Amino acid sequence: MNPLENIFNSFRQGNSLIRLIFINVSLFVILGFLEIILQLFKLPSAFLWSYLSLPADLTRLIYQLWTPISYMFLHEGFMHLLFNMLSLYWFGKLFIIYFSEKQLVGLYLLGGLIGAFFYLSAFNVFPYYHPILSQSLLLGASGSIMAIIVASATQSPNMEMQMLFVGGVKLKYIALVAVLMSFFGITSNNGGGQLAHLGGALAGYYFVVSLRQGRDLTKAINNLLGFVVDIFRAKKLKAKPNNSRKAPMSDAEYNVNKANKMANIDRILDKIKTSGYESLSAEEKKKLFEQGCR
Repeated sequence: MNPLENIFNSFRQGNSLIRLIFINVSLFVILGFLEIILQLFKLPSAFLWSYLSLPADLTRLIYQLWTPISYMFLHEGFMHLLFNMLSLYWFGKLFIIYFSEKQLVGLYLLGGLIGAFFYLSAFNVFPYYHPILSQSLLLGASGSIMAIIVASATQSPNMEMQMLFVGGVKLKYIALVAVLMSFFGITSNNGGGQLAHLGGALAGYYFVVSLRQGRDLTKAINNLLGFVVDIFRAKKLKAKPNNSRKAPMSDAEYNVNKANKMANIDRILDKIKTSGYESLSAEEKKKLFEQGCR
């Protein structure tokens, strides 16, 4: 099995958390590869990222309607990818303790979509962002991951997570610090990303609250996702009905057929007696084997 097959088998056999990480890493590698190739030929490469990132300008968004989804799988550098994927893995493992893998995928998408809504709304409503509206782009899985963090903390606020140099810290404090940092960062250079974090946090909190009331906010997303997957999934080939079936044999025909087969076997056995087994042709050996007479 070659390395590429190993990668795809890991994707097929892994859980939904591993698949989300796989998609993020794969897209980063593919875009990085294409960027290097274009640079070697002295061709522009910035369009690769802007084509998949979420633009704040609504007039531009009309022509890039896929970006509210694609932006949440996109990362601008290795450290950005590494930090987000580690966070997704750690908190995704906690999330799966209380919820299903389907809900993990659904909340990842829901958190990203609500984060995109916060970003677009703020940049088009508040005058503070208007000077940078036309050139602003949003990318990264942080909003989606924030939804998973806050959902886990809302479900089990007192569960402790071991933090480097700090020790055990309760999830509710981790989520609270993350939300406050995002709020106080909405006027920073990464204001768009911080707004997406806040949107994801709200999605995570509301997901748990609604679930306790009997409503799963991720159900509609997962149903839609399943429908899309079914469209692109290769359909299994159905066996064509065999319309050329032979009519059943009569008793007389069956007896004649059986007598011919037995006569054939007797002839083969006689040949073995006179010339040995090795004298049989391949067809004769096959017939003898099929009759269980070898």
